[in-house]
Amino acid sequence: MANTTNQSQQPILIAGGGIGGLAAAYALARKGFPVRVLEQAPEFKELGAGIQLGPNIFRAIDKLGLKPALLADVWQPGALEMRSALTGAQVARIPLDQRFIDRFGQPYAVTHRADIHAVFLKACLGSDLVTLETQRQVDGFTQDPDGVTVTLATGERVTGRALIGCDGMWSKIRQEIVGDGKPRVSGHIAYRAVLKRDEVPVDLWHPDVILWAGPRTHLVHYPLRRGELYNLVAVFHSDRYVEGWNAEADAGLLWTHFKGQRPEVLRMLERIETWRMWVLCDREPVKDWSKGAVTLLGDAAHPMLQYLAQGAGMATEDAVALADKVAEQPHDLPAAFRAYVQQRYLRTARVQIMARVYGDFYHARGPTAELRDQMLAGRSAEQSYEGMDWLYGEM
Repeated sequence: MANTTNQSQQPILIAGGGIGGLAAAYALARKGFPVRVLEQAPEFKELGAGIQLGPNIFRAIDKLGLKPALLADVWQPGALEMRSALTGAQVARIPLDQRFIDRFGQPYAVTHRADIHAVFLKACLGSDLVTLETQRQVDGFTQDPDGVTVTLATGERVTGRALIGCDGMWSKIRQEIVGDGKPRVSGHIAYRAVLKRDEVPVDLWHPDVILWAGPRTHLVHYPLRRGELYNLVAVFHSDRYVEGWNAEADAGLLWTHFKGQRPEVLRMLERIETWRMWVLCDREPVKDWSKGAVTLLGDAAHPMLQYLAQGAGMATEDAVALADKVAEQPHDLPAAFRAYVQQRYLRTARVQIMARVYGDFYHARGPTAELRDQMLAGRSAEQSYEGMDWLYGEM
């Protein structure tokens, strides 16, 4: 029989100290649960560049009391705009002004991944219930009625009440729970870069989020960090595969795919000296990602393509939902984890599926692109908001 008194004093273990892992740690600590975060890297640090934040992530962050801290460094664009990369014509424009905030109750913003990660890291550092450890790579786990024991790459064993796998797209913990092998390679590659504001020609700098939709390509750009930086992401179809998302990119390959596009697009791409790249991957949605006192969160549970800008949003929503369910059933974490998955799996599956659809939508060519443009032409702000309600509205 499990020793519930001893169990309640043990920490909940979290594998991975990215955005999802730290959000989960802080959400659980706010509910009074001790947490131990095991991060494989030498320091808690978020790589990458820009990230878009919809009303749903602000709603979740607001519940954690961290919205003012997050807003301090973000950029709030005035609109989301799609333009044709071939003709330069505006395809669609969605205002993000007070009408948008009134509709969804929260703003839309863009920020640097490192900035949102820093908000969660600072919150965790300020909590006596969160222990943060680096160079602790989790390789596997076992569980019994008294809890979970994880095995680190060093051979050391760490015990806790439960384990939350926040170890990303290539999650080792997922393989022991779901066992679905490697991620699905989408055939899309993203190149990303960040410029200082003074490196962007004045006529190309724009305060809004601009997406240039081309045949099997797109370029998106927007300001970061209160307007001091400028984020660029160029995506195109390719069968090249490199694991991870911080490899140095071949500029020649980029130019081949964007050849013949608008001067504004090409001039923006010319400003970049060094690109970083990642191959876009996801997985098929699954209905269950818990096993006893072990569960998954964020990309480990439901990795998705980036076309709806919802990776961090879904992970933060996960963190809030998980902490709520654990607080409801603090003495039965397997049941709490099952309730958490039950609440989350259909919403996250919908985002996974729709992200694929939006990828096809952005990269349409020929008659498909013409039909897309006709469908979007002349839509009012209210019609656009209606189409976003499933994602940004109150759940």
